[in-house]
Amino acid sequence: MTTHTFPTGRNPHPDTTAHLDATERSDAYPSPATVEIPESPETLPGPDAVEVLRYSAFTTDPAGGNPAGVVHDAATLDDARMLALAAEVGYSETAFVTAHDPAARRYRLRYFSPRAEVAFCGHATIATAVALASRTGTGELLFDTPAGEIRVGTSLVDGLVRATLTSVPTRSRPAEDPTEVEPALRALRWTRDDLDDALPPHIAFGGNDHLVLGVRSRARLAALDYDFDALHDLMRDRGWTTVHLVHRASPDRLDFDARDPFPVGGVVEDPATGAAAAAFGGYLRTLGLVTQPLRVHLRQGEDMGRPSDLYVDLHPDDPRARVTGTAVPLPAPAAPAPAPAPGH
Repeated sequence: MTTHTFPTGRNPHPDTTAHLDATERSDAYPSPATVEIPESPETLPGPDAVEVLRYSAFTTDPAGGNPAGVVHDAATLDDARMLALAAEVGYSETAFVTAHDPAARRYRLRYFSPRAEVAFCGHATIATAVALASRTGTGELLFDTPAGEIRVGTSLVDGLVRATLTSVPTRSRPAEDPTEVEPALRALRWTRDDLDDALPPHIAFGGNDHLVLGVRSRARLAALDYDFDALHDLMRDRGWTTVHLVHRASPDRLDFDARDPFPVGGVVEDPATGAAAAAFGGYLRTLGLVTQPLRVHLRQGEDMGRPSDLYVDLHPDDPRARVTGTAVPLPAPAAPAPAPAPGH
C-alpha cells in the first residue's frame, strides 16, 4: 500500500496533489504568482474543440478558491468522453451542461472528477451558475442534477456575480465507531484525543455523503498527513465523497476552518467543497445548533495556499442549506512549446 506524506504546518503549495509522485498526479493548479484575471474566461482546447471554461469558486481572487471546469454544451458527449475531458482538465470536478432550456433558465448538469462521476458538486455548481449568469444575466437558475433539483440565485455584487445554491434536503446520523470512525482515524493517523467532543463524528448528506470529524486543535488540522490509499479504500467502500474535517474557531461563534481530503476523486485535498458545506449545515441542524436563522462561515483551503470562503445559511424549520460564494474566471494553461527542429 502506498503512503503519501504531507509536511507539517501550513502547506505553501497551491497544488492539491503536490505530494504525489508525478506519475500519479491527476490535477495541477496554476501558480498564484502567474495567474491574471482575463477579461473573460479562456477556452481550454480539447479533442474536437470542446469548449471548456475555467473558473475558481468560493473566492474573489483567482489565486484562491477551488478551480472547476464548465462545459456549456455537452449534449452530444457520452460518459467516457466527459470523464476523459474531466481528467484532461485535471480539476477536482468539471460540470457538464447536458440539456438546457434558456427561456426557463433550466439546465441539466452532470459532474465528473478525473476518476469518476459524482452526484453533486457544490463548487462546480457555483462556477456554472456564475458562467451562465455572465452570459445570460443574473437571476434564478434551476439545475437538474443526479442528486436532485438545485435552485441557484445569482446577483451582481461589487462587479462580481455571487451565487447561492439551495441544496436538496440534508440529513445527518452518528458515524459507526468500528466500521467508520476507527478506520478513518487510522487512515488520518489521528487518535480519539484529536477529536472535539462537542462535534461528534457523523455521516452528513447534502447531495452526497461526507464523514464529518470535528478537530480539537487548529494545529492538528493544519498538520494533515494521511494515508491516501487507506482513506481512498475506506471512502469508496462507504460511499463517502469527502471527509470533512472541521475546527471551530471559538465556542461562541459558528466560524470553522475546514479541510476536505478527496482521494476517491484522485485529488489529495479539495480547497473548497460546497457539497460538504451543505451537508455540514444539515449536521449542525441535527446536533440542535440551529435554533434560529443563522449563517455559518467556513474557511477552507487556507493550509493549501488556496484560501476559500463558503457561507451557509440555515433555518431550523428547513432541512435544506443555502451555500453562497463567488467565482472568478481563470486563464487557460499555456500551450506546450514546440519541439526543436532536428539538428538543434
